[in-house]
Amino acid sequence: MVNIIWAGMAVIGIIYAMFNGTMDQVNKAVFESADEAVTLSIGLISVLVFWLGIMRVAEKAGILRVLTRLLRPIISKLFPDIPKDHPAMGYILSNFTANIFGLGNAATPMGIKAMEQMKQLSGNDTASRSMITFLALNTSSLTIIPTMVISIRMQYNSLAPTEIVGTTIIATVISSLSAILIDRFFYYKSTWRK
Repeated sequence: MVNIIWAGMAVIGIIYAMFNGTMDQVNKAVFESADEAVTLSIGLISVLVFWLGIMRVAEKAGILRVLTRLLRPIISKLFPDIPKDHPAMGYILSNFTANIFGLGNAATPMGIKAMEQMKQLSGNDTASRSMITFLALNTSSLTIIPTMVISIRMQYNSLAPTEIVGTTIIATVISSLSAILIDRFFYYKSTWRK
């Protein structure tokens, strides 16, 4: 659906430019934006590779295991339907850890695996309580170190690219707590109706 909206906006813009006589400006903007997008992508790829390497080192050094052990009590309270030794727990913890470090691209495959494991656990195609909670938390932004945003700010020569970390932590705490509270509110509201 989003693809249709974007395609529709592009077609409307081109038709408007044709009738308005500004097609040369549209062409110029398209090529300049494409050039800037390639430059930005190359910069982002280098940062993503760096942080994925750091995550790999942390995994090999056992830091992720320690972080997982620290988060496991909280996660098991958030997802009471999932047994503690189930593979879904590992994928959920890995997804949250990658998101905390601002590696959304690295977290996505683990999130998909977690959803697949939770679907197998529930045994049907209806979203389970755990799946809804997981989706709400992922949507709320669990980022503490926004590596991609920092890299974009560095790319555009920001004087202090890391100054957003404090506000990111505050926003993450507020949005994550809100997601949990709203998730629990609707869960208990639905159980009261039954």
